[in-house]
Amino acid sequence: MAVIRQAVLDNREQFRQQFDIGKPYRNIVIDNFLAPEVAQSLYDHFPKVEDMRKHYSNLNEKKSEGSSFDVWHPDFNQVRQAIMGPEFVAWMEHVTGFKPLELPDDHRGSGLHQGTDGSYLDIHVDFSIHPIRNIHRRLNLLIFLNPDWKPEYGGLLELWDPKVERLEHEILPSFNRAAIFECNDVSYHGYDKISVPEGVTRKSFFAYYYSPIQADVKYHDTIFKPRPSDSRMKKTQTAVKEGSKNLIKRSIQRLGLKSLFEKFE
Repeated sequence: MAVIRQAVLDNREQFRQQFDIGKPYRNIVIDNFLAPEVAQSLYDHFPKVEDMRKHYSNLNEKKSEGSSFDVWHPDFNQVRQAIMGPEFVAWMEHVTGFKPLELPDDHRGSGLHQGTDGSYLDIHVDFSIHPIRNIHRRLNLLIFLNPDWKPEYGGLLELWDPKVERLEHEILPSFNRAAIFECNDVSYHGYDKISVPEGVTRKSFFAYYYSPIQADVKYHDTIFKPRPSDSRMKKTQTAVKEGSKNLIKRSIQRLGLKSLFEKFE
């Protein structure tokens, strides 16, 4: 059974051109990304929130995530194998220009995100280097699995300018829509608080692609930034928290204490 629609794979040149002109940093949005029956199966078998591996609820994020492919419905692993496979990796390399790429077989490579009513993910750039594998994070692939998602629910993927002063692009997390965007030190993104009916959650399949580290790449963890509309108190708290967290994690990474990274997740 085909996992990714053949029309997506066949139109790589069109998507390469679209990716190169994406703003505020390179990105593309692809509707009907997975074969319809695969996307429907992922939605039908999406794990319950309480069964996710990790639950975040703090100043800058409220969401759940997991990468338990060994216990989820087999179609989740089938999708992971497809997007890890040589055909799709070659497609990603052509579309984005990053090569060689790889998708690690761990929770820093792929998994699921889910948010209940009130979920949010403040504006941030992602960690730059896989702290265990020591490879450079270059691309995010998000496959949204939200039938009939309404704009009034919130939760749109937001792409911000480098100074986090202007929201420049919003992407509705519609069913079977994929968003691919580059990761760099100014690729600020996130989503605002959602308000959804009972029983509805914001669901997505994530995949993070990496390449070998170049000499000028420095390690940093996720860096959250406040929105311009946030209170002065939250702006101060965010700056202090993020500064302290990154100081600690940079020290751990520099000392090569890889086992400690699991304790900070």
